[in-house]
Amino acid sequence: MLEIKDLKVVYQTDEETVRAVNGVNLTVDRRETLGLVGETGAGKTSLALAVLRLLPERTGRITKGEILFGGLDLLALPAAEMRAIRGGRISMIFQDPMSSLNPVLTIGAQIAEALEYHQEEGKSSRERINRRVDEMLELVGLSPSRKNDYPHQFSGGMKQRVVIAMALASGPELLIADEPTTALDVTIQAQVLSLMKNLKGHLDTSMILITHDLGIVSRICDRVAVMYAGDIIESGTVRDLILGQRHHPYTNGLFGSIPDLKVQSRRLKPIDGLMPDPSRLPSGCGFHPRCVHCADICRQRKPPLRQWGTHGIACHLFERLD
Repeated sequence: MLEIKDLKVVYQTDEETVRAVNGVNLTVDRRETLGLVGETGAGKTSLALAVLRLLPERTGRITKGEILFGGLDLLALPAAEMRAIRGGRISMIFQDPMSSLNPVLTIGAQIAEALEYHQEEGKSSRERINRRVDEMLELVGLSPSRKNDYPHQFSGGMKQRVVIAMALASGPELLIADEPTTALDVTIQAQVLSLMKNLKGHLDTSMILITHDLGIVSRICDRVAVMYAGDIIESGTVRDLILGQRHHPYTNGLFGSIPDLKVQSRRLKPIDGLMPDPSRLPSGCGFHPRCVHCADICRQRKPPLRQWGTHGIACHLFERLD
């Protein structure tokens, strides 16, 4: 479905060059949910925006790589063809539903707008579009009678359902969800995640779920890629990550910082230090300033992503293992 090859993304300002994505290789299969995990600033959203060619025009640019979608090179497509794919064959759910909706348009009009733009020529009758709007609202658990209401009349969880309906209205082959539950409380998060999982199966859609929550990944994803300082440092199936014997030191740190209510005596163990400034990335492995296993080679050479079956780890600790 999607293949990303050696992708590099930078943001250029008058003062500095920010290296947001540094040679990422990634694939998403049909009907698969890939979890993209990492701290704020790891490059997850930049990667998603690069796929949709939505990087800021003045500062953001792709300096290297290919993005192949169903055999099409997205980076080589004319702007008009890319607009037809964006929102049609590939849709995105953004982080904050409060800012994703136009406050002066009804939710029905906003879903209809997405449909009108991506309908095949000659098939965009008003009756057909209205019927599809009703279907999408019912699909996400909202009453069609509310399609003439405005965003301010909905709760945060209901707004996110509207955003999901907009993203899925045109029947995309790939859905990119950028931390879709960040602005929601825990109960509503569970409802939205369950809804997305059911809709993905119902509509036969592939999905990239961007998150920093490994608990969400274990519930909804088939495969995981852990991102740090613009690089994929570990990848594999959910089983590889949850039950695997080998983990990147950073992934171990993520597991160590997850609360476990069943073990009352266990204290959380945070990862020392901070994510490096992407305008001044360290040499060698990007994680070495925070790693307890750091050796000279870690400071000198960036480790490749080494594979053991479906499990890949980019760490010098594992280079000599069979």
